[in-house]
Amino acid sequence: MPVPNIRHFSTSDKIALTTLLEEMQDYYGVACPQRSVIESDLSTLPAGVEIIVAETDKIIGFAAFSAIYPGPGLKSGLFMKELFVTAAARGNGVGKCLIQAVARVAVERGHKRIDWTADRDNPRLLSLYSALGALAQNEKVFFRLAGNALTLLAEMRNP
Repeated sequence: MPVPNIRHFSTSDKIALTTLLEEMQDYYGVACPQRSVIESDLSTLPAGVEIIVAETDKIIGFAAFSAIYPGPGLKSGLFMKELFVTAAARGNGVGKCLIQAVARVAVERGHKRIDWTADRDNPRLLSLYSALGALAQNEKVFFRLAGNALTLLAEMRNP
């Protein structure tokens, strides 16, 4: 496999990235919105969200991230929300290239770290992250507030 070109997402990538996002949803075994909804969402990303893509003859992977503050020492960092590589390109260094690109963005902008989550039951992925020098942060617990619980909390009146 040729070395992928890594670059920032542009709106002309919407259709190709939509296909990859559909594959990602299938990989995780979760429902996927209609293509038109995904394409519309890609046109109106929330402020601060950045996506980089890896491409050869087509887009084969992406990383989505945002700046966060504060971190240790009251320094900023990046949070990588998603890293995904199409099944056909996995194991060829595409994920590493994407993480390196995110690291370059962090360093160029003066951020002091990158944080992300990973599935505990994917030893190949965990091995990749460790090989890059990333350290698992076992002292933290990942929480999520979504769906009805999110709505109920938002509607709750403070005493």
